[in-house]
Amino acid sequence: MAKINIKIEGISYQVEEGLTILEAAKECGYEIPSLCTFNHGECNAGSCRVCLVEATGARGLVASCVYPISDGMEVTISSPKAVEARRNSVELLLSDHNQNCQQCDKNGKCELLRVASITGSRELKFSGAHSEAHIDTLAPGLVRDTSKCILCGRCIARCENAQGIGILGFENRGFDTFLSPAGDRSFADSPCIQCGQCVNVCPTGALMEHSEIDKVDEAFKAGKHVIVQAAPAVRAALGEEFDYPIGTPVTGKMIAALRRLGFEKVYDVNFGADLTIMEEGTELLGRINNNGVLPMITSCSPGWVNYAEYNYGDLLPHLSSCKSPHQMQGAIIKSYWAEQKGIDPKDIFVVSVMPCIAKKFEKERDQEKVNGIPDVDAVITTRELARMIKRAGIVFNRLPDEEWDQDIMGDYSGAGVIFGVTGGVMEAALRTVYYKLTGEEKDEITFTEVRGHDAGIREASINIAGKKINVAIASGMRSAKILLDDIRDGKSKYHFIEIMGCPGGCINGGGQPYVRSCFLPNEEPDIMETYKEKRAQALYKEDEGRPIRQSHNNPQIIELYDKFLEEPNSHKAHELLHTTYAAREGFNEI
Repeated sequence: MAKINIKIEGISYQVEEGLTILEAAKECGYEIPSLCTFNHGECNAGSCRVCLVEATGARGLVASCVYPISDGMEVTISSPKAVEARRNSVELLLSDHNQNCQQCDKNGKCELLRVASITGSRELKFSGAHSEAHIDTLAPGLVRDTSKCILCGRCIARCENAQGIGILGFENRGFDTFLSPAGDRSFADSPCIQCGQCVNVCPTGALMEHSEIDKVDEAFKAGKHVIVQAAPAVRAALGEEFDYPIGTPVTGKMIAALRRLGFEKVYDVNFGADLTIMEEGTELLGRINNNGVLPMITSCSPGWVNYAEYNYGDLLPHLSSCKSPHQMQGAIIKSYWAEQKGIDPKDIFVVSVMPCIAKKFEKERDQEKVNGIPDVDAVITTRELARMIKRAGIVFNRLPDEEWDQDIMGDYSGAGVIFGVTGGVMEAALRTVYYKLTGEEKDEITFTEVRGHDAGIREASINIAGKKINVAIASGMRSAKILLDDIRDGKSKYHFIEIMGCPGGCINGGGQPYVRSCFLPNEEPDIMETYKEKRAQALYKEDEGRPIRQSHNNPQIIELYDKFLEEPNSHKAHELLHTTYAAREGFNEI
């Protein structure tokens, strides 16, 4: 890209052609107050007018987030005119904003409050009528409160860009404009997949996860046996809530914190991931050898399952019948573990700590119950866990590094760890499929062909014992749709497909810590491009350090089958660990 000459605050710079003023200023060491801090393209309407600057060649002030630079342009950020205009823009936003900040879960990470502080918008200069609030609390995963919405459109762009769904939009016009699924429907009554990517980009508390901390508190009060299990991606991101650099694994301190919060047992969902591989790998081989429905598609991501049920009901037989790892582990806790401990399953309360908001929906499904008892009782996100730790007065960085509880289901393999990154489920499955087909362990345990952290499609052909297995990996529904349409059209060449609901996989789940460059002053300038890679590397490093790296070699998994499940895909395994799906109708008009 060609370089052009511009001036900012009277200083000359050379920058790449094609940038906006906001982007160029950032490269030159300036941070113009704005609400475009996630990444360019998620908020590109310039509607909030918070980033106004003066620029030569423009008529009046311009929104720097959308205004392109040109050769010879002179930009002024700090003129009284620009400073006052930015302050007025923020004060106008505040005038129609629910300012009950004390009760907002976004407090401390609210970008509106941040720009209000920077621009000096401390007084309520503008007063008058407030637009009508539209509040939706019906969905298990998401809460919408338009009294906090600033109509920036980030969530609309994110839903379309990441998932290709576009269920969100603006209703009405002028002062009566508000954000919602079409027709002001609830998230519960729309084809929302509950992935939470909209929450990740919302600058205020207008979109949030449906907190289940109160459910956990009630279980403790009721004297239940409260058992917690944490997903692999949580350890790769939780530290960010306590000012650790992105990508710092905090497994030991997380375990210590969970114990101090009062949980009776602290388990790793990686055990459930190993169990999933045993069931899913066996199912795949059965389909290949017995002319079953191919390609088989993974079923670990509830956001993806929701999308399939809404949009590809005819392809549901392609989904693996396996429950997701935390649901499998919950089912084992309330059966085998309960039996071994002599505890009535009804007295057990299983809490899953997840990077995923859609897991809140998943646990409510009737298909995720055994004899009417839910496998999992509550799901809290990585962010919710951080809130619980902080309210308990626990100083996270002073905690010792502790180990998971090791009775019955404490051990796990490296294969289980990498479930948290796109391509990880595929690689974990291939490690075990290789052994099942050859009777030998692969010399080089990794399958680097399926690794990568982008949100596109990756494919590979793996030769194992004379069998050619064609595989594909996609994360984000926009990418998945391409693979699904090929299956529908009879063009798919694959045997096995991994689909993750969120771009990059669970490390970028809707319940993970917010990544905003404005709140991360000590991170590298390119952190918005590399945060998924950094979190992924934390999981790959843990995999490399595990003494066991294949699910089928986990001794506690072997013991579970010997003593309880008999063999993968047995009748008992199907009763506890497998599920069904159903097409959902009635949303085609949206």
